[in-house]
Amino acid sequence: MNENELTGLLESLRRMGSDDLNVEVKESATTLSRDVWETVSAFANTAGGIIVLGVSERAGFVPVENFETEKVLNQFVAGMGDAGGRGKLANPPKYTIERVELRGTVVLVITIEELDPSSKPCYVIERGAQGGSYKRIDDKDVPLSSTEVLALSSYERTSPSDRDAVPGAGVGDLDEALVDRTIERAFSLTPRAMHGATDKKTKLERLNFLDSQGNVTKAGLLVAGAYPQQFYPKLFIDVAVYAGTQKGAAGSLRFMDRTICEGTLGEMISDAVAAVAKNLRRTSMIKGVSRVDSLEIPEEVLREAIANAVIHREYGDRFCGQSIAVDVFDDRIEVTNPGGLYGGKTRENLFDGSSRCRNATLVKLMSLAPLPDGAGSPAEGNGSGIPMMLDAMRAQGLAEPLFCPGFDRFKVVLYRAKVEQIDHGGDLIVAALKRNGELGTRELAECTGLTVSQVRVRVNALIAQGELEPTAPATSRNRKYRLTERAGQLH
Repeated sequence: MNENELTGLLESLRRMGSDDLNVEVKESATTLSRDVWETVSAFANTAGGIIVLGVSERAGFVPVENFETEKVLNQFVAGMGDAGGRGKLANPPKYTIERVELRGTVVLVITIEELDPSSKPCYVIERGAQGGSYKRIDDKDVPLSSTEVLALSSYERTSPSDRDAVPGAGVGDLDEALVDRTIERAFSLTPRAMHGATDKKTKLERLNFLDSQGNVTKAGLLVAGAYPQQFYPKLFIDVAVYAGTQKGAAGSLRFMDRTICEGTLGEMISDAVAAVAKNLRRTSMIKGVSRVDSLEIPEEVLREAIANAVIHREYGDRFCGQSIAVDVFDDRIEVTNPGGLYGGKTRENLFDGSSRCRNATLVKLMSLAPLPDGAGSPAEGNGSGIPMMLDAMRAQGLAEPLFCPGFDRFKVVLYRAKVEQIDHGGDLIVAALKRNGELGTRELAECTGLTVSQVRVRVNALIAQGELEPTAPATSRNRKYRLTERAGQLH
């Protein structure tokens, strides 16, 4: 980096009034402060960045007076563990140092490389103890949570947690009919694994429903338990539908519809897909001589996103208190699961078609267990899921899914089709009521093509305008809506 490039970089920061996601300036006139190492840790754990030593943010991003370049440089090199002694960091990143003249003063420009995922996290060591690990958010160095550190530390390891014994659970807590159907499929699909398994207990152990001591495994309970949430109350899928494109003003929650999907993993997947689908628009197209209805987002894409969240989430004890969230907005659907990338998967190779398996036992069982709605098995494990999602969204003229890996969570964003909002008096709803007299919310959705949440928003607006009136209290299942006398005069 030359002086002109550095001047341009600092001028950009000066106009913003602060550091940014990728650049941090420190005065450090004679001595490095501890927060320099927090920034190194944050850049190493996130996406790399540049540290400029010898520049004052408070004075307007100009060089500090009497900056002792060589003394500070030597302190930094020593702190990185490259001067023969103990450094300030565990798992330090690679870096380069440049001396750049700026307004007559030689300052230090240090480029920090992001660590390979298998080497994360980078820790700050303080007085012989681990002083913490950080991530970069905007211009701040933010401490990693305990679950983020755990997720990064176990990046290359398949999780043994899916084979853990479930305290208090026995064979009687499994759904016998579902277990039998899974065993039947196993004999058909993986006959070698079942060779010589003649009694029920041996079959259950071969498939890892039970461990070698006869205890029910976590994978076995989640795949075929009568009610897994008896043992893990938070292991469910929370489907929430919101009005608009945000969760509400100042972070407040305003649900238009909400479904808590419990049961086995297969049941949760099927119920979550249905809960989302009922809040999506449907489109019709002619194929041959028939009219075919389809969701605005391909159902196979929706199912894949939810199944991936269920199958590849982290099931360690530290994560079992976290549910999977499926948030439905007017313009998108977000599917978020606990547990980040693992097993060599990175942002760069996410789309290469290779499969990595955090929960090996769980994935194997899920590939054998039939889904309750007859849609096959929810796990194929061949790495074809993401390419399929990309192709299906493109084929329907939709934006490609956005994949957002985090330290201890993973989010997929599915963008809905852009449609013109019909908010000017609720014309579609008024027209439907003129034709049919009285209709409920779901009937209005079917008549107008709007989602249930969109109908509710417009119905409330029309009631406030005095054009609609309900036929029963809000708590009544028989509540419908009809036009008021005033609406008849207006329309």
